[in-house]
Amino acid sequence: MSESEYKLRIAQSLIGRGKVSRRDFIHLGLAAGLTVAASDQIFVTVARAQPQQGGFAKLGMAHGATTDSIDPAGYPDTFTQTAFSGAMSNGLTEVDAKGDIHPDLAESFESSNAAKTWVFKLRKGVTFHNGKNVTAEDVVTSMRYHMGADTKSAAKSLLESVSDIKADGPETVVFTLNSGNADFPYIMSDYHFVIMPSVDGKADWGSGTRTGAFVLENFQPGVSAKLKRNPNYFKNGKPYLDEVEFIAITDLAARMAALSTGEVDYIGRADLKTLGMLKRNPKIEIIEVTGYGHYTLPMNVTMAPFDNPDVRMAMKWAINRQEIADKIFLGHATVANDN
Repeated sequence: MSESEYKLRIAQSLIGRGKVSRRDFIHLGLAAGLTVAASDQIFVTVARAQPQQGGFAKLGMAHGATTDSIDPAGYPDTFTQTAFSGAMSNGLTEVDAKGDIHPDLAESFESSNAAKTWVFKLRKGVTFHNGKNVTAEDVVTSMRYHMGADTKSAAKSLLESVSDIKADGPETVVFTLNSGNADFPYIMSDYHFVIMPSVDGKADWGSGTRTGAFVLENFQPGVSAKLKRNPNYFKNGKPYLDEVEFIAITDLAARMAALSTGEVDYIGRADLKTLGMLKRNPKIEIIEVTGYGHYTLPMNVTMAPFDNPDVRMAMKWAINRQEIADKIFLGHATVANDN
């Protein structure tokens, strides 16, 4: 996998988080935030008060299909990513609101051998929703679920550099890479790489048993997913909410109407053209943060006309990127750098 492909996959793993992780969003019971328009999501919420323990929240999601599944090999859209990865599960690491990497189910991680060997120490006492302790073997089988010739995982390419995974005792996992990668902990934060219990040497994804802040109560593909609070969650005091329901409202107008009428508390992918109207509603709050999405114009420099550097330079001068940010994204984007 090339460096650009790797960076793209890392960006995709952060879609919808902006600089606020989905997990933080669900735990706090607040808005995930309005990312820049060049990112994947815009979240709008009813005006918030100081967070309090308890309560129920409904989220109007821009995605949702009858083909959706709790299988982490897929998670093709923000509905499955947010509900089944962010709210219901944990990985070894997670990205915080500032875009920095931190341990999640792992307590610590360190590298050696020029970043070819990575050792993850697991937190002690963390349990799955069924009460089973999380062990290194669970991590090994969860990762191997996305590896090998027979896997159907969309994240297979992210682990192609991994030559071996092994448990070194009940709380230590060792990854061996074909080549050094200082960003390997970021790869482990990908939304596909949730930790599942190992049953008969294989990852048990079908039961929906995970480690996350919420436990799956009901799932109707293409309609909704209802989750309830995990009373044994390892992050003290979280989540605030007792229940959360993700509702698939793929039509933008219907989603905006659902927020305005109070049918839902949050929506994803609001309409940029109507944000001004929403801002005038004292019952609705919009939070804007920097996102990770990028719109680019790649040029194939191996063939005409883009093999000519003068043509490439002319293209750069001809396109007014600030005008695109102002008129297409209505000011909700920033001009990035050339490579």
